[in-house]
Amino acid sequence: MYSFSGKLKITAIVLMVIGILGVGWGFLNTPSTVEEAKEIVAHNSANDSHGAAASHGDSHADTHHDASHDEHVFHQLQNRPWSAIYVAIFFFMMLSLGVLAFYAIQHVAQAGWSIVLFRVMEAITAYLPVGAVILFVFLVLSSMHMNHVFAWMNPELLDPSSDSFDQLLYDKKGYLNVPFFLARALIYIVGWILYRRYARKQTLALDNAVEGNLTHYKKLMGASAAFLVFFLISESMMSWDWLMSIDHHWFSTLYGWYVFAGMFVSGITTIALVTIYLKSKGYLEIVNDSHLHDLAKFMFGFSIFWTYLWFSQFMLIWYANIPEEVTYYVQRFEEIRLPFFAMVVMNFVFPILLLMNSDYKRLPWFIVIAGIVVLVGHYIDVYVLITPGSVGDQWKFISPEVIGSALFFLGLFILVVFNALTKAPLNIKGNPFLKESEHFHY
Repeated sequence: MYSFSGKLKITAIVLMVIGILGVGWGFLNTPSTVEEAKEIVAHNSANDSHGAAASHGDSHADTHHDASHDEHVFHQLQNRPWSAIYVAIFFFMMLSLGVLAFYAIQHVAQAGWSIVLFRVMEAITAYLPVGAVILFVFLVLSSMHMNHVFAWMNPELLDPSSDSFDQLLYDKKGYLNVPFFLARALIYIVGWILYRRYARKQTLALDNAVEGNLTHYKKLMGASAAFLVFFLISESMMSWDWLMSIDHHWFSTLYGWYVFAGMFVSGITTIALVTIYLKSKGYLEIVNDSHLHDLAKFMFGFSIFWTYLWFSQFMLIWYANIPEEVTYYVQRFEEIRLPFFAMVVMNFVFPILLLMNSDYKRLPWFIVIAGIVVLVGHYIDVYVLITPGSVGDQWKFISPEVIGSALFFLGLFILVVFNALTKAPLNIKGNPFLKESEHFHY
C-alpha cells in the first residue's frame, strides 16, 4: 500500500498557496475601468518587448471606434487572469481524461503489458471528478458574465437592434446558447465520471474475486467499449464547446482530433512520470524497463501524431488562404508568435530528438526529461488555443496569474492523485492477463 509522504504533501500545499497568491496578484492588477485599461495599454506600448499594445496605434478614425476599441481592450485585460485560470483548469482536467481514455483502451484491447500500471491510471483519473466540476463551475461563472472568455455569451451580439450585432454568431445560436452549452457540458462530465467510478469499482472487486471468476472483468470490458464510443463523441464536442467556440467565427474539422492527440500524449506522459516517481520510492517493483519503454514509445508515437494533425490543419488552411479560415493563424502569428512556435518545437522537435533512440526509452531519467518537455509544451499549446480569442494582443505568458494558476492546479493535482494511490494496493489482482504483465520483457 502506498503511503503519501509528508514532504510531497507539503510541497503540493505550498504550490497551491503560491498559486493563490499569484492569481490574486493578477486580479488585483486587473483594471476596473476603461480609463485604467487605457493607462495600462499606454504603459505597455512604451515598455512591452513584444509590442502587443503598440499595434493599435492611432489608426482609429472616429470617436465611436476609439470608444469601442478601448472597451474591447478593457475586456481583454479583465480576461487575463480568468484566461490563465481556464488554461490551468482545462489542462489538468485534460490529463486525467486522456488517461481515462487510455485506460479504457487497455481493457477493450485486452492488453497484457499495462495491467501492472492500472492503479497508477486509476489514481490519475481520480482527479477527473474534481477537475471537471471546477471546469463546470468556471463555465457557469462565464455564463453569468463574470468574465468575457466566451465572447459569444454577450447578449448584445445576438440583438439585431444592437450596434454589436453579429450575424454569423446569430446563425449559430441554435447550438451556441448558454442553456444548451451548459447542458452538454453536464452530459459529458457525468458520463466520464460514471464510467470512472464503475471501472474503479470493478477492478477493486476483481482484487477480491474467486480465482477464475471473470464476471467483473467481462463487465469492465463491456463498459469500457461503450465508454469509448461516448468518449469519441463527447471529446470532439467538448473541444468545440470549451475551446473552439472561444474563436466563435472560426472552425476546423480536424479540431477534435487535434485536441485528442494533445490530451492523449499528455496523459500517457503523466502515467510515465508518476510510475517512475513511485519506483524511485521503492514501490511497483514488478514494473520493469520494458513497461517504461512501451510508455515512452506511446509518448513518441503520439507526439508524431499530434504533429501530423497540427501540420495538416495549418498547411491546408494557410495554403488555401481563405480569409474566414486563415485569420486564426494570422492572429497567432501577429499577436502570440513566441508561445505559438515554442510549443511546436517542444511538442515535436524535442520528443523526436529525445525519444527516437530505443535504448533511451528504457532510461527513467531520460523519460522524465522528455516528459517534462512534453507536458510544458502541451500546456503552452492549451494556452495558445485559449488566449488569442480571450485576451488577444494583451497576452502576457510570464505573469503572476499564468504561473500562479499552473502552480495551484499542479498542487491540487498532486494532492488528489497521490491521495488516491493510498486507497488501494498498488499491485492489482484477479486480471486474467496479470502474469503476462508481471513477466513482460523484450
